[in-house]
Amino acid sequence: MSLFELISNDILIAMKAREKEKLEALRGIKKVMIEARSAVGATSELSDQEYLKIIQKLAKQGLDSATIYKEQGRNDLYEQEIFQVKVFESYLPVKMSDADLTSAIEAIIAEVGATGIREMGKVMGVASKKLAGLADGKDISDKVKALLS
Repeated sequence: MSLFELISNDILIAMKAREKEKLEALRGIKKVMIEARSAVGATSELSDQEYLKIIQKLAKQGLDSATIYKEQGRNDLYEQEIFQVKVFESYLPVKMSDADLTSAIEAIIAEVGATGIREMGKVMGVASKKLAGLADGKDISDKVKALLS
């Protein structure tokens, strides 16, 4: 079962259970997925990795919004946003630990044959694809920079 099918199924479950907030979050995910599938140049079916990137982006945007709501003292909106982020994160794989990320990037550096910071682009291209959904892009970039320096 693909991630898209799983979310569609979970929407039905949330509807039957009358979980309004969860249903809203799941419909938001599905809407963005459908938009990505119908975008110009996209295939009619996306891979689970591409769906994971979409969900990861939604979770990051939700955390950013929650931070702003918290700063403005809007706890009602903050709580709502955090709940949605938790729903998004339930579909994401567990993040890699720092040690696992380091070893994975070291293996990618060896695979690509990079020797210095000038080859960071080559390493980032491979690392971004292989570690999509498993680690944050900023964390990957920082670790690559540190290991190539």
